[in-house]
Amino acid sequence: MPETLIKPVNSANAYTNLIDPNRKWYNNRRLIALNGWIFLLLITSSASGYDGSMMNGLQSLPQWETYFNFPTKGKLGLLSSIQNIGALAGYPFAPYLCDGIGRRPTVFIGALMMVIATAIQTASQSVGMFIGARFLIGFGLTFAASAAPMLVAELSYPQYRAPLTSAYNSLWHSGSIVAAWATFGSFKINNTWAWRLPSVLQAVPSLVQVLLVFLVPESPRYLVKKGKEEQALRILAYYHADGDENDPLVRYEFEEIKAAMEFDRTVAANVGWKSLISTPGNLKRVRIIIAIAFFSQWSGNGLASYYLNKVLSDIGITNPTTQLLLNGILSIWSLLCALTASTTVERFGRRVLFLSSACLMTLFFTMQTVCFARFTISGDTNAANGVIAFIFLYSAAYNLAFSPLIVTYALEILPYNIRAKGFNVFNITISIALIFNQYVNPIALAALNWKYYVVYCVWLVCECVFLYFYLVETKNHTLEETAAIFDGATEKIADSAATNLGGAKNASGEEKGSSEFLEKA
Repeated sequence: MPETLIKPVNSANAYTNLIDPNRKWYNNRRLIALNGWIFLLLITSSASGYDGSMMNGLQSLPQWETYFNFPTKGKLGLLSSIQNIGALAGYPFAPYLCDGIGRRPTVFIGALMMVIATAIQTASQSVGMFIGARFLIGFGLTFAASAAPMLVAELSYPQYRAPLTSAYNSLWHSGSIVAAWATFGSFKINNTWAWRLPSVLQAVPSLVQVLLVFLVPESPRYLVKKGKEEQALRILAYYHADGDENDPLVRYEFEEIKAAMEFDRTVAANVGWKSLISTPGNLKRVRIIIAIAFFSQWSGNGLASYYLNKVLSDIGITNPTTQLLLNGILSIWSLLCALTASTTVERFGRRVLFLSSACLMTLFFTMQTVCFARFTISGDTNAANGVIAFIFLYSAAYNLAFSPLIVTYALEILPYNIRAKGFNVFNITISIALIFNQYVNPIALAALNWKYYVVYCVWLVCECVFLYFYLVETKNHTLEETAAIFDGATEKIADSAATNLGGAKNASGEEKGSSEFLEKA
């Protein structure tokens, strides 16, 4: 029986009835400010997307190829994968910074490293210097990309948490768009600035974060964990209830955070790395986040994301201008699909989107393989056009779930005490998968041509089977409720939060019982 049949208890969803229906992001000054700060954090993903697409575009620039002596196969794979090798080197330190000094300082450190590294990359005089700079970019990105999405999830107004967190990974494509069109625009520069200019632009998102990130409020959950409960309550009240610390939603959020952390401390014992495998609930979490991390990179998407020029060359499209143009259009298409899907995550749920995405990817990638094989065997130009069409359809299918949902889902199923460490495992898995893909794909494509696509066709079927049997539905729950589903603790945490609400006071100084706070729930 699929594990998706696990159901949360009835106390879940209580918060949804405490939300003021008249408080919307567009008509409330403090929610507008909060979402502005969240957008500053979301552009971390743009910086990551810029890097991947920039490397794709640089491979189509004769100026870059000439300067670095026409890298191919293993050398080309290293140039693409070294950023993720740098990211892998940073992961052992990231959770300790996130939990130790806070989310905001960790984002600042990562962004500052990236600004310095992109300056070195722009000034590169040799392939070794270029590779070293890209290693440092990956190292810095690790810290920013570990802390920023957690801070987004932990700060967001409950009604908008899932769409905003889903927008995080979707905005990877926004950076990809800028990079694709930057390389397209710099193509006509007849010197090394054809590739140095896109490198300069890579620093812009990180520079903005360096200047502004300390204006972003810190995570209330981090503050509660550090014993700064009054400060955490003030932040929740200021942004979620116009400063009213006795607002029912704020009190519910605050008491639920405290109850969940108390449960982790006294019952679940979620401390240290060993905790990731110490309970059946945590084992389920780790199994799922590792799987979706691999699936997000091993679904055939790495071919078009990092080696589109090679794929296009193999179907007879060798003109650099055409390649850069298709790269730019594909990036825009991917962003539109991903952001559209981000708005539907609470409507359709995680399970429906993931399964639909995996099944459609399997269909479209298989058709892409058939067209590629037909062109290779017979030289049919219609088959080449079919490859391009199915690349776009496949992109839409991939962005239905794997762009918007992988970060959202990984963060929401992890309780606070292991969120940084669990998310670190998620990011490490993605980097390992990317390193393999970026290094192996150009070698395998050169050796096997269209036959290499068959490997991904088989793997995609395996993904569909796994998602059907193991993915747990989590829509319309707070972070604490969602994380507790895996431990069967939603009722305990909600009851504890409701009990603690019994002594809360309203704005007039009168005590409100927990039943009054939760009467609608």
